[in-house]
Amino acid sequence: MKRLNIFILTAILLTVGPRSAFAQKTQVVAPSFAWDILPPLGLHQPTTIDTLYQNYAQRSVPTDQHLIYATTGNLGGPGINMDYMCQAPTSQFFFRDAMANWRPVEGDHTYYNTRIPMTLLGYNTGGGRENKQDRLTAVFSGNVNARLQFGANMDYLYSKGSYNYQAVKNLTWGLSSSYMGDRYELQTFFNHWNGMNQENGGITDDLYITDPAQLQGGESSIDARAIPTNLTQARNRLKGQEFYMNHRYKIGFWRITPPNDTIPNDTVEHRTYVPVTSFIWTMDYRDGYHNFFNGSESEAKDFWQNQYMTTGASSSPTSYWSLSNTLGVSLLEGFNKYAKAGLSAYVTHEIRRFTLCPDTIPFAGPDRPEGLTPYPFESPLGSRGSQNLLWVGGQLTKQQGSLLRYEATAKFGVVGDAAGEIYVDGNIQTRFKLLGDSVRITGYGRFSNENAPYLLRNYVSNHFIWQNDFSKTRRVRFGGELFIGKTSTRINVGVENIQNLIYFNEASLPVQNGGSVQILSASLNQNLRFRSLHWDNRLLFQTSSDKNVVSLPAFAAYSNLYLQFKVARVLDVQLGVDCDFYTKYYAPGYQPATMSFHNQRDLKTGGYPFMNLYANMKLSKARFYIMMSHINQGMTGRDYFFMPHYPMNPRRFQMGVSVDFAD
Repeated sequence: MKRLNIFILTAILLTVGPRSAFAQKTQVVAPSFAWDILPPLGLHQPTTIDTLYQNYAQRSVPTDQHLIYATTGNLGGPGINMDYMCQAPTSQFFFRDAMANWRPVEGDHTYYNTRIPMTLLGYNTGGGRENKQDRLTAVFSGNVNARLQFGANMDYLYSKGSYNYQAVKNLTWGLSSSYMGDRYELQTFFNHWNGMNQENGGITDDLYITDPAQLQGGESSIDARAIPTNLTQARNRLKGQEFYMNHRYKIGFWRITPPNDTIPNDTVEHRTYVPVTSFIWTMDYRDGYHNFFNGSESEAKDFWQNQYMTTGASSSPTSYWSLSNTLGVSLLEGFNKYAKAGLSAYVTHEIRRFTLCPDTIPFAGPDRPEGLTPYPFESPLGSRGSQNLLWVGGQLTKQQGSLLRYEATAKFGVVGDAAGEIYVDGNIQTRFKLLGDSVRITGYGRFSNENAPYLLRNYVSNHFIWQNDFSKTRRVRFGGELFIGKTSTRINVGVENIQNLIYFNEASLPVQNGGSVQILSASLNQNLRFRSLHWDNRLLFQTSSDKNVVSLPAFAAYSNLYLQFKVARVLDVQLGVDCDFYTKYYAPGYQPATMSFHNQRDLKTGGYPFMNLYANMKLSKARFYIMMSHINQGMTGRDYFFMPHYPMNPRRFQMGVSVDFAD
């Protein structure tokens, strides 16, 4: 009760304070807007400013991060999206992939033009002293003038976790700026992230969740903190940064509009710069560092099969950096009546450097210490690697107009490890009227023929060493989406064929499938409404032609039933209950030493509904929520696991607030 009172007081103070100061000013400003970057040449892609209160509470629950999210359980911990069509390909620094949900998107950033300074400050919390979860976020944007903008962002997440030895601490911060001039444009950002998460290897026996009475002599309940885990002294450190600059210089002409005769005494000529051609330079620097540490010798022998460097406490650092430069020339969209689309050509050069865990232990002979696993190769792998790559490409875009829009990008590798690589990605969109409503149809396609990331081919650590000669992986994807605004209906159907897919097998080693796998995915988003009663639904069906290579839940559903209304004409309220559900399948296992997800055929997870009871509210410029997550614990069965040996969080009370300071 004390915490709830403090929460309500904080929300009121944060709302009334900035509102009073803001109300004293007379605002005559242009509307605020935001945009993302469309790679590789930095084109603008409109996006929204995040101030909606609907479904705000769901962001603090791990299972609600994606429709199907296999995770170790704690907010901010490792996880993988099991909605196949939404999965990202393996990155060059694959450790980062497990934490992608909590890290900035590489090569992209959201820019704001708010005309008046804007600060979005949010805080949410939950749990008690032993399992406390806190997250503080902040976004700032301010304009010097109509063209020049500066921004900053911060995200600090600290969660002890509901189970032992799974605490997470992540800090992300960044700076950004943009300048949108008639001739010159600049988009730049710097992001830094640094996180540490304890690894418990999962609980020792699933019966502590499914049937605790069997292990406790008849006692049917157990405190989550009393459940033993496989690891107690293991942790992962992951950090990195990115510095991005996109420069664009436009060449064109001035269009002069004579004075408007319909306006009395208007004698001013209006000059508008019309760009025709632009020259682009994009620089993108990225680096990353990963280190897995384990301090228990006995646990290491029980949990891992191999000990290549030491049988005691171990540390396995890996790092990389990359620098890419892209030069391009673009004929801008609509520069004359015969060229309605934008056409661009570019060349990209990239350098990558990798530093593996140094292996100073003799790989064979009498000098190799006793007890170590025999070295798997005839000679040790080097601790450094490098790549020098060159691509050429083109881009065709049409972002204006309501009848037809499209975008197509092609890139071809010509030098180094990129030689022979092909990337072709595109979509086309049209709108038309149907029964008095606007209907949007989008078609999309993608083809890629790419080399395996360096670290999937070469890797050295205490528990895993591999050296692979993988063939290129080929993917072909086609699909379409239908959106009907009047009925809030969205249907998406897609199919993909993958040849030579690389995945982690049951031994947590990367292997390549020699054949092809086909994936079919169909989803339906349908929102229903009757007065203040809303029922939002998303249904997903997906199937794999080879479940031993790609295992997916066949069906998944998210349903959100709520009332949306106003109190005293000033307080917006969304009061409801939501539910996640997916069918049983062989969920991936998690390997802490490499932060990777691997195939397994021992245990199935799924078939359990995860429900939250919540109230999202908005008062003036403050949105806040209260929630009881996993409200159905003990009512709908006990088999609540994200993946083998990693149970979902028990029932807990959570709350949070976010304030939009605009003054």
